[in-house]
Formats: sequence, structure tokens, C-alpha cells
Amino acid sequence: MNKPSAVAFQGSSRIHVALEVRDLVRSIEFYSTLLGVPPAKLRPGYAKFEPEIPSVNLTLNEGPGGRLGRLGGAQHFGVQVQSTDAVQAMVARFRAAGLATRVEEETACCYAVQTKVWVEDPDGNPWEVFVVTEADAPARASADSACCVPAPAGEACCVPDPEAKSCCNR
Repeated sequence: MNKPSAVAFQGSSRIHVALEVRDLVRSIEFYSTLLGVPPAKLRPGYAKFEPEIPSVNLTLNEGPGGRLGRLGGAQHFGVQVQSTDAVQAMVARFRAAGLATRVEEETACCYAVQTKVWVEDPDGNPWEVFVVTEADAPARASADSACCVPAPAGEACCVPDPEAKSCCNR
């Protein structure tokens, strides 16, 4: 059954960038100035910006150093789409291209419920194609996620499971 996005945005998709930041307060000030809007969602250690222009879903995750082994910087990238059918179309496209995928259905991530597919680019950067099916959830990440584990306070959402060789190539 196709589920539409619980979050309204222009067009059929928009880019998503998740950044790990050292100082959330200073970063919120900077990105509010840069984008000309305040965060659309604030939680402990987390801020989400959703400006119309440029159309982007930018999340800031406060943490001490992430997946890439350095303080601050890119955590993962994504494309937000309007429905679960659009996610399934991407699953088919990725698999037809021979890419390893990991699908998560109705999983809590970044204080929302999402259906998504993960792939990695040739350099190992994680990309997700996702739809938000519930705009607000109490948890950062689902406890039963196949690759991501709930994050301790102050760390980024969807932390890669240290037992997994790779998020997408289990």
C-alpha cells in the first residue's frame, strides 16, 4: 500500500544532508543565517532545517566525531521523496544496477517515522532515499533497526552498528 509523505515540500523530491556538528547552538545560529529560516524541528542534540528556497532537508546532529572518524562534517546524504511507491521504485533501480541495498520500513529515525532504502556510493558514503510517513516520533532511532542502533544522548541519529561490516553490505 502506498503511503504519502507526512511532510509537505515542493516538487517530487529534495536533497537531504545530515551534518555532525561540534556545537549545536553555534551551528543553529550559522545555518539560520545562511538559510534565512529557524530550525523546523529542535530536539536535544538535533536540529532540522526545511527551507523552501533552497529546497533542502538539512539536519544537524551534535556529536564528538562520527562514522568518518573526524569531528564535524558529513554524516550521510539523502533524497527525500513524496511516497513509499517512490522509495520502492528506487529500490528497483538500485538493484537493477547491481547495488547492494538495505531497506527499512516504518522505522524511527531522527524523531520521525520513515520508510527508506540505503546504498553506498563508490567512496563508501551512505545515501538514503526516504519518505517521512509520520512527522514526529519520540525516538531518534528504532531499537530493532537492521544496521543502525539507537544513539546515546548527544550523538547522531542512526549510528552505524559497530558489529556490521557495512551499513549496506551485511
